[in-house]
Amino acid sequence: MISNIVDPCMVLALLLNFYLLGVSRLRMLIFVVALQGVLLGLMYPIVHQGFLPESGGLTTMSPLSLLRLALLTAAIMGIKGLLIPKLLFKAILLADIRTTISSVIGFVPTLLLGGIGTGAALIFAQSLPLPEGHQHHLLIPAAFATVLAGFLMLVTRREALGQVLGYIVMENGIFIFGLLLIEAVPLLVEFGVVLDLFVGVFVMGIMVNHVSRAFPEASTEHLTTLRE
Repeated sequence: MISNIVDPCMVLALLLNFYLLGVSRLRMLIFVVALQGVLLGLMYPIVHQGFLPESGGLTTMSPLSLLRLALLTAAIMGIKGLLIPKLLFKAILLADIRTTISSVIGFVPTLLLGGIGTGAALIFAQSLPLPEGHQHHLLIPAAFATVLAGFLMLVTRREALGQVLGYIVMENGIFIFGLLLIEAVPLLVEFGVVLDLFVGVFVMGIMVNHVSRAFPEASTEHLTTLRE
């Protein structure tokens, strides 16, 4: 039953990956990354109930457990879907960054690499010795494919802010994989991923602002001209 909900959401997450790999408009990229973050936030309570059958569903959860579930879901969606995109949009305005980004190898080759990587992730996930309950859904291949998509954005985008978005997409992939560990460490995984994401983007946002003050286009190619 859980696969009927999880699999379509993971397919949508994969489609968003392809969109991110093929678009150069910076504001649209931030919006799509935020949309992917909201989608993953909604996945948390769904997967939480699917992988914890002993809880008996929402109707049998204690008020404290329901409150914890609601607060974690709101925190994940708020940070991934609202706070971080707001900071990135603010960075664009303050640093006067151009509205398009470029790719080192081109957008079409990046899309082809993303498609090949997604296919390889699907094949590789089928060969893993997975426990019962994880064998018939797309969480693992979607996690691998999303990490790969983020890595491609990180290494192929010329502008620093495009690389920041690649880092966020990589963290989304790690978050998807972390959903598999809900049964083992339900609280540690979610707080760890969200905190890591927030701190990483905060640090990289500072870097973007400092680079942009010296180089308006915020391209990492300019770093080759720095001197002591």
